[in-house]
Amino acid sequence: MQRIGLFPGTFDPITIGHQDIIDRSLPLFDKLIIGIGRNMNKEPMFSEEQRIQWIREIYKDNPKVDAVLYEGLTVRCCQQVGANFILRGIRYVNDFEYEKAIADMNRSLDPNIETIFLTCLPQYTSVASTLVRDVLKNGGDVLQFLPDVVARALNQHGHTKKQR
Repeated sequence: MQRIGLFPGTFDPITIGHQDIIDRSLPLFDKLIIGIGRNMNKEPMFSEEQRIQWIREIYKDNPKVDAVLYEGLTVRCCQQVGANFILRGIRYVNDFEYEKAIADMNRSLDPNIETIFLTCLPQYTSVASTLVRDVLKNGGDVLQFLPDVVARALNQHGHTKKQR
């Protein structure tokens, strides 16, 4: 049986923190699918197409990584793509409490899908898409928090000051 992982999130935008979790998880899986979930409670800054494009560009040379859009239950997305693992990144202790509750619910919905937690490296603890969006909306420099592909795209569209 192949080890297929799903890394769900909004990735609005994908950050170097996300990229770190993805990169460090790759030895654990035969295939990793980045699942961009549609969250009706959130108004995204970047289109779904843009976010998928960034992820595919970042990992264009790695056939183990793909990206999909999904709506609804993460467990259902796992079932649709054949994933038997859900990957989640943990920054703080309160992240673990929240993520464990979700993992327990997901296990109740499908006992064949296991959640794996990776803790982020200390230098990425404060890197969150929400904070990056807030800094970006207020004209601050976010380039240090973004993969090069995303930083270049934002520079080209005049979304950020070039200070790299």
